[in-house]
Amino acid sequence: MIAVPKKSLTFSCVIAAIVFSGCAVGPDFKRPAAPAASSYSPQPMPDTTTSAAVQVGEAQHFDPQADIPFDWWTLFQSPQLNSLIQRAFKANPSIESAQAALRQAQESVIAQQGFFYPTVAASYSPSRTKLAGNMGGNSPGVQGNGTIIQTYSNPAGPVFNGPAYYNFHVAQLTVGYVPDVFGLNRRQVESAETQVATQKLQLEATYITLAANVVAAAIQEASVRAQIAALERIVAINQESLGVLHNQFKLGYVSGMEVAAQELSLASAEQALIPLQEQLKQTRNLIRALAGNLPNEDIAETFGLASLHLPQELPLSLPSRIVEQRPDVRAAEEQMHYASAQAGVAIANTLPQFAIAAGVGGMASTPDWMFRTGGGFFNLAASVSQTIFDGGTLHARSRAAGQALIQAGAQYRSTVITALQNVADTLDAIRSDADALKAAAKTAQAAQTMFDLSRKQYRFGQIDYLTRLVAEQNYQLASINLVQAQTNRLGDTAALYQALGGGWWNRPDDAATTATPDTRSHETASSGVPPNSSAHGEHVQ
Repeated sequence: MIAVPKKSLTFSCVIAAIVFSGCAVGPDFKRPAAPAASSYSPQPMPDTTTSAAVQVGEAQHFDPQADIPFDWWTLFQSPQLNSLIQRAFKANPSIESAQAALRQAQESVIAQQGFFYPTVAASYSPSRTKLAGNMGGNSPGVQGNGTIIQTYSNPAGPVFNGPAYYNFHVAQLTVGYVPDVFGLNRRQVESAETQVATQKLQLEATYITLAANVVAAAIQEASVRAQIAALERIVAINQESLGVLHNQFKLGYVSGMEVAAQELSLASAEQALIPLQEQLKQTRNLIRALAGNLPNEDIAETFGLASLHLPQELPLSLPSRIVEQRPDVRAAEEQMHYASAQAGVAIANTLPQFAIAAGVGGMASTPDWMFRTGGGFFNLAASVSQTIFDGGTLHARSRAAGQALIQAGAQYRSTVITALQNVADTLDAIRSDADALKAAAKTAQAAQTMFDLSRKQYRFGQIDYLTRLVAEQNYQLASINLVQAQTNRLGDTAALYQALGGGWWNRPDDAATTATPDTRSHETASSGVPPNSSAHGEHVQ
């Protein structure tokens, strides 16, 4: 037995410990702090909007403690809308694309994790070789190992051995291992995991955006249908007025100028009706596309303002919660995490690289002799390499990765600011919509009162028919303005749910749209708290 010095053994153990349990160089990612803002305006804002005594004119109350349901669109109380969104979730290609991108990212993580393990390969190489006769050889005949030797005579010269044929077989098992001494592979895996998290958030954003687009299209269809109905009545009123003026013109009661003016009014109303009709067709095309249908594949659901109801209790998440709830903000955070991991990769590439390789096998002229005595072989090798000079390439890449991390941090802060601005704009729009609807309702009520009075006066002969028609036309114009105000209120309410994050963290486990869980977060969705929200130390109860 050969005695191994104790110091050498200790040194070898230390080296082995370093090789197999190295540290990961580079910055360790830390989540950025939540924004310190406590509201969305420098001045206190009312928590209740104004109301109006018309459809969707109810007052809306903002509740900072309310959570956002996953199926927030059901709050509009439209069965047609609910069924259309579920169909869109199942058939819209954008969902399938986002799901495939998520699965691709997950497989990339598995592929990168494979570098933690040794690579084992087996090979078998049989060959048959012919040597030229002038290369020498043995006496004629067949050797015991199967090599055939043939001797030829040459009358003009010496005797040469004939061509030699021989077989050779090599079988080998090789093992290669690259120890992750400085955490290069761990940082690569970390980078891949951030891409999984990003794609998970992209999938959630796709669901939210698709639902919001379907709701917006449904509201748009309802609005356009109501405006078309009012404008068609205005066209009919102008046609009646023109008919009356033609009769009066024949009797000499009005001039040709008045008839021409009414013809202009009718033509203007008919012209205004055309783009609305086209808008309705395009809206229906959009709804079919969102549902995953081709243009010739119609859907049964149609929408009118009477089928949509205004949610009266609205959630109002604190700014510190928006960074948890908004998929775009969370995705920007993951991109910053990715940049941090890539900075570690760049640093690790400047450090020594280690590798271990081993092989065992056998070789012989026949397969059955490969692993017999004398046929076996093995090899064991270790290597370490360090780039000494590369023109500054590796260090430049490391500095570039550091700047990419700074850029990602700035982009994250920009995304947070934009997200909070989006919420603030939507809140201002909702309050303004309520005031605008109240004013439009007053205008429509006044126009209706004038129209009702004109009908009574006409019935008693106090005014002529044209005056009555003008009053009705004014009422229809006020009705169009009212429809637009109602549409804005419904649309901005839906936009608020999207701006606050869409409630993706409250997705039921058995929902048909359930996505693959985040590989880094496993918080319970039923808690009503977005994953990782505890990192900021703030919850909305």
